[in-house]
Amino acid sequence: MTQPPHDEPTASSPDELREQVEQTREELGRTVEALAAKTDVKARAQEKAAEIKEQAAAKADELKDQATARAGELRTKAAELAHQAQDRLPDPVKDTAAQVAGQARARAAQAGQMWEKKAPEPVRQKTAQGAQLALDNRKLLLATAAAAAVVWLACRRKG
Repeated sequence: MTQPPHDEPTASSPDELREQVEQTREELGRTVEALAAKTDVKARAQEKAAEIKEQAAAKADELKDQATARAGELRTKAAELAHQAQDRLPDPVKDTAAQVAGQARARAAQAGQMWEKKAPEPVRQKTAQGAQLALDNRKLLLATAAAAAVVWLACRRKG
């Protein structure tokens, strides 16, 4: 009463029938495996999570590269603006600034000597650690200062 599938011819011998049955079993096995894979929510969630994690890592790398490039651009722009500002200063102002800087260095040296004499040892140690940390991270500090200078100059120009 059942009819064979319309796209497959009927078997003319028992061997052909056995071969068709074997092919049907293999196809059915593949279909069952595919359905089982689709219903395995945990495995699919893990695959999706791994895919998203990989995409996030790639995006983070891309953003890091963009930020590094932008920081370089900002550093260059800050240096250009600093040179422009310095070039625009009249010589008397430059001379006065150099004198004030020299006086400030002398006062800083005096303050440092007084500090050495009067500050408690734990405070001096912590200060030395902070200074060493600043020296170790001077590129980051300079980049931050340059970015702040650019922002300050940009705000000043707008105002």
